[in-house]
Amino acid sequence: MDKLLAKTAERMKASVQHTERELARIRAGRATPALLDDIVVNAYGSELPVNQVATISVPEPRLLLIAPWDKSTLKAIERAIMTSDLGLNPSSDGNVIRLQIPALTAEGRKEMARKADHVAEEGRVAVRALRRECIDAISKMEKTEGLSEDEVRAGDKEAQDLHQKQIAAIDELLERKKAEVMEL
Repeated sequence: MDKLLAKTAERMKASVQHTERELARIRAGRATPALLDDIVVNAYGSELPVNQVATISVPEPRLLLIAPWDKSTLKAIERAIMTSDLGLNPSSDGNVIRLQIPALTAEGRKEMARKADHVAEEGRVAVRALRRECIDAISKMEKTEGLSEDEVRAGDKEAQDLHQKQIAAIDELLERKKAEVMEL
């Protein structure tokens, strides 16, 4: 049962980390390299993430600076950003690409906060599903391995404690993201 609980804890942490990555991709009116994580560039005959063909830096709070390692990939990076769903227009000087992040409107902030709520809820659902799987597995172990009622109750309680801890982590991530989105 300890192995099962350890594996469940590990999978719950992975769900929280996934939620954290998804929240980082939500635009907040502030420049962050995570905005470009989903952008794929057609370079060297294959599809590569932008961070594998260029250095991404944040020189100012609302500016991303993308410096390709090979100048021949500059146009491909520009094209990939323009065709993405970010809604941002890159400007290039032939050496680097500047990506100005516009300030969000009040309606835009509310939309991003709703998107963050949705991502966090997906994370909570994943954690709840893992808790349910764990409790079901413990119930099966009761029948197959002859666990006592006390052991089953203790396992269920531990699964519930793991669940609550991870849900609290997701809630904390959500609150930080909402504060970041609503910041002027």
